Amino acid sequence: MSNPTSKNRNNTFFGGAAILAAGIVIVKLIGALYKIPLGNILGEAGFSDFNTAYYIYSLLITVSTGGLPVALSKMISEAHAMGRHNQVQKTFRVAFATFLALGTISFCLMFFFPKQLAALMNNAQSWYSIRALAPAIFLLCPLSALRGYFQGHSIMTPTAVSQIIEALCKLVIGLTLATILLKNSNNESMAAAGAIFGVSVGCALGMLYTAFCFRTQRQHTPVGNDRTQSSKKIFHTLLQLAIPITLGSSVIGLVNLIDTSMIYGRLQDAAQFTELEARSLKGVYDQALTLYNLPSSFMVPLTASIIPAVSAAQAVKNRKLGAQISETALRTTALLAIPAGVGLFVLSEPIMRLLYPSTDVELGGYILSILGLAVIFVCFMLVCNAIMQANHLVTIPMVTTIIGCLFKLPINYVLVGNRDINIKGAPVSTLVCFAIIAILDLIIIKRTLPRSLSLFRAFAKPAIAAVVMGLAVWACYGLSSSILGSMSAFQVVGADKVLALSKVGNAVCTLFSVGVGGIVYLVLVVLLQAISPQDLKFMPKGDKIGRLLRITPAK
Repeated sequence: MSNPTSKNRNNTFFGGAAILAAGIVIVKLIGALYKIPLGNILGEAGFSDFNTAYYIYSLLITVSTGGLPVALSKMISEAHAMGRHNQVQKTFRVAFATFLALGTISFCLMFFFPKQLAALMNNAQSWYSIRALAPAIFLLCPLSALRGYFQGHSIMTPTAVSQIIEALCKLVIGLTLATILLKNSNNESMAAAGAIFGVSVGCALGMLYTAFCFRTQRQHTPVGNDRTQSSKKIFHTLLQLAIPITLGSSVIGLVNLIDTSMIYGRLQDAAQFTELEARSLKGVYDQALTLYNLPSSFMVPLTASIIPAVSAAQAVKNRKLGAQISETALRTTALLAIPAGVGLFVLSEPIMRLLYPSTDVELGGYILSILGLAVIFVCFMLVCNAIMQANHLVTIPMVTTIIGCLFKLPINYVLVGNRDINIKGAPVSTLVCFAIIAILDLIIIKRTLPRSLSLFRAFAKPAIAAVVMGLAVWACYGLSSSILGSMSAFQVVGADKVLALSKVGNAVCTLFSVGVGGIVYLVLVVLLQAISPQDLKFMPKGDKIGRLLRITPAK
């Protein structure tokens, strides 16, 4: 007989993921309206200052909150599945105090020592942005505790809405301040600080909204009669789960930080570029990174839903259910990540020309094509880490991440220091790093989790559909650009009009090719039945979706 929590957990796995995914779509659309114009407003050097501060911020956020929200959602999910309501509330109180302390320490570091941090990054002008981000890290720590609480209950709406609030503030306040400061001071570094201050304001409003949701939720929380563990015991368990996860996450953040400093240093010292030239080259790389980071952000809903769902199944000794959820998560990752990576690889230069027409499009296109392949492995790494963490394998992701990063740094050191290769070496090291991590993670998952988990079932059909889609997109762009190019060649107009027509033609060809690729991929997914009956079991309205796609849901 199935456990009574199983049905509810089945429904909430993709239900919660769908809510977060919808929020992520909105957030990323807003983010595109923010970062793409910002890259053009600030210029390549100013945009590199912006991203340098973000790398420091990201590392401190990872150290402060990297494993704690995951550990908190896991502990709350397990206690909630067992009906231990008092334990849930006490766990949250202990975690919240921990988050607040870490946020205070991180704030002091960024606010009082920004010039020292900027010097460590070999980018002295980024200190304005570092200080402007300090309030954000103070607020984001307790906000992460609140999000972990809701995710542990599989309630994803507060997280999604608070992220949208953050994104809107970043867009409106950030772009406004950047434009005003650049106009009045003509200083790209100060303008970058204004743009990044919008993040701090967004965190403040997101915190207020989530705190209101928490207060409302508490009013409807049943009073438990269970005996709670001591605060010391809860804190010890929290750290026991969080530290390996945080260390694993911190490795990536720390390596990105070292990577950024190394890139600036090697471009100037070994490749003999000036500081401004190095900042400009790094700016092109950062522009490509903006697009590279988009697909992996859509893994957040999956990772946030996997951990409480699998943890609850583990709490009631239902290992088969946990394995089924894990395989569905891997197949969903394949359905999203592989076509995204292939699309970026095939259309890298047209996309850069469309979104960053004033940059070095050829260089940006090369960088994005390599990063497009890396996207696939990054997405699998994130989901594999969540699966292992939910199955109590919390130290393994840290080990595999360290192994991958041990390859990344020396490759970067050698390639970026070569003047002929320079910044082109950075995406190569990223691809090698995440390919190694993802492959190791998948091998470990296959060997340690129940045999019902099949990697072939998860990956084969999405991969076939994505490759065919990539060929269709490549052919479509080549054909449409040739037709439009030949048509424009017979028009006798001024040079400025030819350039404008070229931009419009590229935009038309790119968007048309993306549309055709999307249709081809969806048709192939349906024809190949890449969505399995097992997946439908975890989806809201899975029976209706199954009838539409002519797939019988699993019982």
